[in-house]
Amino acid sequence: MLAEIPELWRVVTSTTRKPRTGEKDHVDYYFFDHATFEQKIEDEHFYEYAHVHGNIYGTLKSEVQDKLAAGTDLLLNIDVQGAALMRATAQTDALLKGHVVTVFIMPRSLEELEQRLRGRASDSEEQIQRRMQVASDEMKQHELYDHTILSGSRFEDFEALQKIYLDEKAKRA
Repeated sequence: MLAEIPELWRVVTSTTRKPRTGEKDHVDYYFFDHATFEQKIEDEHFYEYAHVHGNIYGTLKSEVQDKLAAGTDLLLNIDVQGAALMRATAQTDALLKGHVVTVFIMPRSLEELEQRLRGRASDSEEQIQRRMQVASDEMKQHELYDHTILSGSRFEDFEALQKIYLDEKAKRA
């Protein structure tokens, strides 16, 4: 999406988890220790945050506000807890109101998701099983989103997401 649509900007989210091989701070995530993250929560620096798989993830207001105020379209990759908080915040936050569109990308099956997780070869068996349980619960929430994409290939998912983006952009024009 970012390569095809230059006016679209990816919001770098924050986490307390350790970087995976090749991930860079301030590029893939803002990596914080738990104490720093908790202080930022207390200081209300996040639009949303959630405890997921033993770590905390969140979207810093500073990553969103300046860009959105300048008219830049933003892309966030967040879980169902984060999306619910963003939808709720968008009801009262003047900057977000009318600008949040949610898309749930759902695997075709839990079996396919498990294959993808195992294919990453970065999670322990315990982590995979925990992620599978969470995914099963999250998939039930897809109806709360503005759009749902039934995941296929990367290209198919991209085509579907791009169409949603362009359709939503046209509605607001």
